[in-house]
Amino acid sequence: MDLSLWLAFVAASNALLLIPGPTILLILSYALTQGRKVAIASASGVALGDLIAMTASLIGLGAVIATSATAFVILKWVGALYLFYIGIKMFRSAPSEGAGLVKTDRQATPRQVFRHAAIVTALNPKSIGFFIAFVPQFISVDAAYGPQAGILIATFVTLAALNAFAFALLAELMRTQIARPKVMRRLTQAGGITLIGMGAATAAL
Repeated sequence: MDLSLWLAFVAASNALLLIPGPTILLILSYALTQGRKVAIASASGVALGDLIAMTASLIGLGAVIATSATAFVILKWVGALYLFYIGIKMFRSAPSEGAGLVKTDRQATPRQVFRHAAIVTALNPKSIGFFIAFVPQFISVDAAYGPQAGILIATFVTLAALNAFAFALLAELMRTQIARPKVMRRLTQAGGITLIGMGAATAAL
């Protein structure tokens, strides 16, 4: 896989992982109620969930590539438009009150936290569709698909686990900031702008 393409994927993935979606809100909720003891469990659950969702997405993507190169190009354009659309939608729907944290069981064991994080991440209805839209922008049709898919899956899952672990560890330090409505609103708006930029950049290539 081309190094510059991989580095672009790493940069884009890191930006996307900072967007406060359902997974991040769940991790923050557990961390704020149970402290750092759930960090490893939540990060591991997120990694498993992303592995399941991304693998399922890329299997479907591989089937498209095997069927038609033209279909793959069309999929990339559809993906760019989808990223642009959800970016606008995310920017406009930024919460004006609170962080949107979810209610969690204060007595949940690490195993329960792991299972909950994995299920929320893997079964998020937007996950598979998002990966199908996002990943093709970093796939080269001039190279074998399998190795590229394997590298991208391993990279994203590793980054997702590290990101989840960092959020879980920093939750206590961020407690006062998270409680401020402006913080989550600005983060969500930044995430929306990131997605819009990715869609526009893809369309310009």
